[in-house]
Amino acid sequence: MENIGNNMKKYLKVYVVALILAVVFDFIGTLKFNVGVGAIVILPMVFATIIGGLLGPDVFKIFDKEESKLGGTLVLVTLAPFMAKMGVSAGANLSKLVSVGPALLLQEFGNLGTIILSLPLALLLGLKKEAIGACYSINRDSNLGLTTDIYGPDAPETKGTFGVYIVGSVVGTVFMSFLASVVGSWDIFHPLALGMASGVGSGTMMSAATGTFGAIYPEFAEDIILMGGVSDMLTGITGIYIGTFVALPFTRWLYKVLEPKIGRSKKNKEAI
Repeated sequence: MENIGNNMKKYLKVYVVALILAVVFDFIGTLKFNVGVGAIVILPMVFATIIGGLLGPDVFKIFDKEESKLGGTLVLVTLAPFMAKMGVSAGANLSKLVSVGPALLLQEFGNLGTIILSLPLALLLGLKKEAIGACYSINRDSNLGLTTDIYGPDAPETKGTFGVYIVGSVVGTVFMSFLASVVGSWDIFHPLALGMASGVGSGTMMSAATGTFGAIYPEFAEDIILMGGVSDMLTGITGIYIGTFVALPFTRWLYKVLEPKIGRSKKNKEAI
């Protein structure tokens, strides 16, 4: 009981501020703005994420580093009920999942398109082998483990993966919400396809994307959440194999082809 009391004291400040932010931004609700490229839908969780970050030790200093780390450990607590809801929904809608066919299983191959876009940009910005680790995947926990296992913790490829991992942890949720707002407002993709595309392997990013798509297509909201949750689960299962046997070898090959042509530095080229 004493340990429970001590833990409650440690988390109390985080709990109280999180509750205040949740109440305030839930009261504000979802905001929608029409812009040139589409409509921007801002969910309450996006406001909360941005303001919560500003309350950390680098800006307003409401929380110190230790308290910020404690807050990070609570992410799973907030996602667990949501993931449980999606699991129940998936079990009750197996026929819908079966009707989608192989699309759910094959969607991870779509990541190869992002490699083609991101790797040349990374090379133009001056990255070397770091670009391999940074561009072959969205780089969540399993990808960081994969790169570390293959190249070692101090390799440039691993540093590239870790850099994207950190950036994704900080701004990924906000970015996914805004990206979903713009793409969803184009009305060129089926809502179920957008739901599947939301399952990128990060629970928080998936939640932000499916929540935004659900606000844009309310008649498909439940199905979008269903597809996003199942897609996210399958990404965690199949992503490691696609990364190991397809995405990472392809990125290495493309780096070998492009780096001599568009790399910023022509000196001291590293052999792959």
